[in-house]
Amino acid sequence: MFFGFTQCPDVCPTALARAAEVRRLLGQQADELQVIFVTLDPERDTPDVLKAYTAGFDPTFLGLHGDLVQTAATAREFRVFYKKVPTASSYTLDHSTFSYLYDTEGRLRLLMRHDMTAAQYAQDVLQLLRST
Repeated sequence: MFFGFTQCPDVCPTALARAAEVRRLLGQQADELQVIFVTLDPERDTPDVLKAYTAGFDPTFLGLHGDLVQTAATAREFRVFYKKVPTASSYTLDHSTFSYLYDTEGRLRLLMRHDMTAAQYAQDVLQLLRST
């Protein structure tokens, strides 16, 4: 699970591209990994926008959307930092860059850093799959 927004210029596309590469590296076990992208920008990231965005990386990826109140509550629950930052013509978001890895029972098992490689992520995912 990763929190971000579709107009993110670098962190979010990097995270989703890495997740697509992790699925490739998992080979036959790729179907055991469900990637979920949770928007922090529900004003612009409608369900249709999220679906198109996530499918551009992998058609199995899911995009989750809530209203502003639900988004804030979910971010608090997951301890995700995000902040709207005005730009000359609109706004962007500063946000946390961690990925959350859950086991098949729905328990949070790993908080994964953004600076890790796809191979490192895949290794952690495989180890978790073997232990459950």
